[in-house]
Amino acid sequence: MIQLLYSVIFAEMALILLLLFKTPLRKLIILTFDRIKRGRGPVVVKTIGATVFVVLMSSVYSLINIQRRSEDGAVLNPTDQVLASKHLLEASLMGFVLFLSLMIDRLHHYIRELRLLRKTMETAKKQNRGFEDGKNTSGEEIKSLGEEIVALKAKIKTLESESESKGKELKGAQAETEALRKQADGFLLEYDRLLEDNQNLRNQLESIGQSPEGKKSM
Repeated sequence: MIQLLYSVIFAEMALILLLLFKTPLRKLIILTFDRIKRGRGPVVVKTIGATVFVVLMSSVYSLINIQRRSEDGAVLNPTDQVLASKHLLEASLMGFVLFLSLMIDRLHHYIRELRLLRKTMETAKKQNRGFEDGKNTSGEEIKSLGEEIVALKAKIKTLESESESKGKELKGAQAETEALRKQADGFLLEYDRLLEDNQNLRNQLESIGQSPEGKKSM
């Protein structure tokens, strides 16, 4: 069992070194741990850890019993000394195994958090760049809109001046039309008067013409 514990410790140390340094194997190890932590993997790992912890407590308990016998005044025989050394070594190795397992789990967790943080930062940088590009584009659009507004204001002023001049021309045309209408009314009145005078003259001429004829008949 001691050889197995040593093998596990060396394997865990190798995993820690691979996780600490950026190597091609680190990505594979992280993917493997990601798969292990899915489904029933965490339950299996916790079961193994609990089993190792129970064995550790058993070794500690056996070591405490041997030490109590030595404290009672009894002389430990070589077998008890070997057993005490064995239990102490096993407990130390199993504690070290659990400690390294905890370190591997925390390293894996922090590496994942770091990767997610880097992705978030990259996304934020891309969004910031897009926002700055959009801001520059918006500034150019605002500038072009301002130029269009200035041009429209100038056009409005030109149209207003043209409208005022057209209004003045329209007022002048209306006054001229009114004067012509009055002049035409005067001409009509004069025409009516002349017709009336002409008719009066005709009547007078006819009356004059009829007077000599009446005298001849008499």
